[in-house]
Amino acid sequence: MSRPAGRGDDRRRWQALGVGLVAAFMTLLDVSIVNVAVPSIDRALGATPSDLQWVLSGYALTFGLVLVPAGRFGDARGRRTAFVVGIALFTLTSALAGLSRSPGWLVAARLLQGVAAGIVNPQVTGLIQQLFRGPERGRPFGLLGATIGVSTAVGPLLGGLLIQAGGEQDGWRWVFFVNVPVGIVAIVLGWRLLPTQPAEATEAAGAAQGRRLDPVGVLLLGVGVVLVLLPLVQREQWHSPWAWLLVPAGLVVLAAFGLWERRYARHGPPLFDLRLFGFRSYALGSLIALLYFGGFTAIFFVLTLYLQNGLGYRPLVAGLAITPFALGSAAASAIGGRIVDRYGRPLVATGLLVVLLGLGAVVFVLRDDPRTSVPLLTAVPLLVAGLGSGLVITPNQTLTLAQVPVPQAGSAAGMLQTGQRIGSAAGIAAVGSVLFSALSDSDGNWAAAVRHALLLAMGIISLGLVAALFDHRHARAGRKAGRHARR
Repeated sequence: MSRPAGRGDDRRRWQALGVGLVAAFMTLLDVSIVNVAVPSIDRALGATPSDLQWVLSGYALTFGLVLVPAGRFGDARGRRTAFVVGIALFTLTSALAGLSRSPGWLVAARLLQGVAAGIVNPQVTGLIQQLFRGPERGRPFGLLGATIGVSTAVGPLLGGLLIQAGGEQDGWRWVFFVNVPVGIVAIVLGWRLLPTQPAEATEAAGAAQGRRLDPVGVLLLGVGVVLVLLPLVQREQWHSPWAWLLVPAGLVVLAAFGLWERRYARHGPPLFDLRLFGFRSYALGSLIALLYFGGFTAIFFVLTLYLQNGLGYRPLVAGLAITPFALGSAAASAIGGRIVDRYGRPLVATGLLVVLLGLGAVVFVLRDDPRTSVPLLTAVPLLVAGLGSGLVITPNQTLTLAQVPVPQAGSAAGMLQTGQRIGSAAGIAAVGSVLFSALSDSDGNWAAAVRHALLLAMGIISLGLVAALFDHRHARAGRKAGRHARR
């Protein structure tokens, strides 16, 4: 069996991981950082509501579209090539977005930018699987979890700072330009430090078969993901109920993808090996990730709207108000990665419970429709929720991928992240619908509408807690059965 690249050089593999984490932070940051720039983009380019929706949601759509094929490509051809190509494209499209002279130009740049982000992210998770083994994966996954949590929560703050520094007219351009120097450095370091060959590439199936990339599977998965995501990300523009028929149609196509992958697996390595769902850790971990991202990403959507549109805070203040969540998530992610092997899935369940307690406290402090000091009132509850989040994302990712063979790490991570993107889009659509409906029913009472929306987000997260407890219960039953068998 081939030795993992960089395994004998501890310093080099940590340097490679550092490059990957910077790239992941940059691409995930662009999911949320653009939200606060929308008013400035509207004024500068004269964009329509549909244009602005595509600027925000088009990125998420194409991001989710390419995750699994990009992960499979990295598994088969080597992660360095996929990583460098992805970062180069991300850097170029960021520059093009910043130089936009029309809404159509910006939308096209954002769509390509999402493709680039989808190419990069599975390589980072696959890299951890490739360079680290067993319990030693806890620390790098902890750092990745901190990166995910912080990038999601700090986007509005960083966006507000850049807009304030660059001015109302052109400050939004720096939201994109900031990626360019970072991207250039990541290209150079990624080419120098990342392993050049696939890890243990296709030993079981042969190198020639392992390099086939299953084009029919790519097409079916792509069409299915687009059909599911499109009505979710376009919910504000598509008011016809017929649009929602795309979701069941997408599920049918995804079912066809599953059938095709089973057939294709008889002849060669499929785009995604469905047998991975035979591992309880992967199946339930993916479900927990889908549900948690469905609840937790909607929180920032709701609170950012409340603080800016409901209470009139500037983008910078709105970003600062959400920062406690990011700080708590970063701190707890680093700890969670180190202790996950000791505590297992109960650690994830504990984190989910802490998140629910923190969000419950946010609902409580908003009970009397406060008009002043809302960022101060919510700071401690959001810090608590962030601490819980750090004990969810990292440990869950570590446990979910623990049994995945290294040659399938990229595609497995891609499918996991695809579920997260679908969960995020579905959660924001559902929670956003409740927010606007409650806002209409309460004659503009933002605090009441936010409470309703947060309660739905908590309900979605609670389903993730049920899945975590189910996994823990079955794991305990399995250990007991094993002890009885040995007797």
